[in-house]
Amino acid sequence: MEDGSLLQNMRQAPKPSTPVLVLSKLIVAVLPVAQIVIGGLFLDKCPMQKYIPIYLLVTGAFSLTLTVLSCLPCIKAPDEGAQTPISTVCTAWNSLLSLFLFCWFIAGNVWIYSIYPANYDESGDIYCNKTLYLFAFWTTTLVYIFIGVVLAGGCCVLFCMCLCSSRGLGSNSTDV
Repeated sequence: MEDGSLLQNMRQAPKPSTPVLVLSKLIVAVLPVAQIVIGGLFLDKCPMQKYIPIYLLVTGAFSLTLTVLSCLPCIKAPDEGAQTPISTVCTAWNSLLSLFLFCWFIAGNVWIYSIYPANYDESGDIYCNKTLYLFAFWTTTLVYIFIGVVLAGGCCVLFCMCLCSSRGLGSNSTDV
């Protein structure tokens, strides 16, 4: 058996063009902008759980910040592999921001799912605006759906790679 694997034989992925990068950043920025707008519009419309609109505002603002920061040239690693002091600071900042968003996401889960099903009747004192709650609920739930799809897809890819390497398709001695 030869010492080669499918991962070692894969070439580096091609870099996307600038228009594709810009379009992808704009698509990624739509959800944070919507979170900021919905959170701001319904800021005082959820006495049942007053932190839900704040959760949306903060999540949207920090996600948008992370998206904008990923466009800066200091984020890109130099081709030589050595990091500059600025890229080290940017990497540390992005890591801290991502850690905060992860912790904030967990807090948002507690606030959103703790009042499920929410009372939408605004005539009483304890209610939550239907648009606000459903938007927060489904954006949070969609994160879990996305994670599930990525994990299932990753397992399928891993299974296919293991299947290919066990059949000898992962190593090619003629390329050496």
